Amino acid sequence: MTAQALPPLREVIAAHGLAADKRLGQHFLLDLNLTAKIARLCGDLPGSVAIEVGPGPGGLTRALLAEGASRVVAIEKDPRFAPALAEINDAFDGRLSIIEADALKIGREALGIEAGARAVIAANLPYNVGTALYTGWLEAEPVWWSRAVLMFQKEVAERIVARTGENAYGRLAILTAARAKARYAFTLPARAFTPPPKVDSAVVVIDPLPDAQRFGDVEALSAITASAFGQRRKTLRKSLAQAASQTRASAEELLASCGIDPGARAETIAPDGFMALAKAWRAARS
Repeated sequence: MTAQALPPLREVIAAHGLAADKRLGQHFLLDLNLTAKIARLCGDLPGSVAIEVGPGPGGLTRALLAEGASRVVAIEKDPRFAPALAEINDAFDGRLSIIEADALKIGREALGIEAGARAVIAANLPYNVGTALYTGWLEAEPVWWSRAVLMFQKEVAERIVARTGENAYGRLAILTAARAKARYAFTLPARAFTPPPKVDSAVVVIDPLPDAQRFGDVEALSAITASAFGQRRKTLRKSLAQAASQTRASAEELLASCGIDPGARAETIAPDGFMALAKAWRAARS
């Protein structure tokens, strides 16, 4: 079978009896125009290895291969999709590698990415594990991927790209800003999926910052932001008390060392302020 001869995804789903499994957060994107649009956001795919999580019946998989990815490594936990994905592999000259595993438990080494290869991550992430997968990739050292094009629930996407002072601004936006640049690409309405989820989705493009610009102490940043945003309505003087209790300094002393008003609230502080607080927190613990 050639790539042009591959049947429509609805026929693939019917032929293989592939009903979506709600327990795995499965919602199929069957519009090949949309999957091609997502694949094109990956940038220069020829010569690149694309990592895909949860390919399902293979709509985005087809698009990544059609756009010229030298290889696609698809991580699929559900073995029911193996026959449909094998057909795609045959149609694209064996450029698809399928790993049957839980993406949360698989490391870079198992992906078979050669040193120096350009790797991109492209995925319609399962709703139930999308944030955990994203933060794991974001915190990875060394950074092995050059771009990630990821689909989330719209609410999660908004939290990733939120700016200081916006309602969605919080820990996810700060962690992202400390490690990468992110932009909101486009929204996909629930009706674009089969079965339609209860909420809309959105695609976000994430590019990791250069090594010299990337904030390294993720543990400290997580501790500070968890404390600060755990009690959003309180001033930082009060909300940072928990994090400060693990150091020799008070919350006021930590804030003063960074030039931050103790009466301010977390949502008013830019990511740079939280990174400075993370450094002060770490120094006060040593």
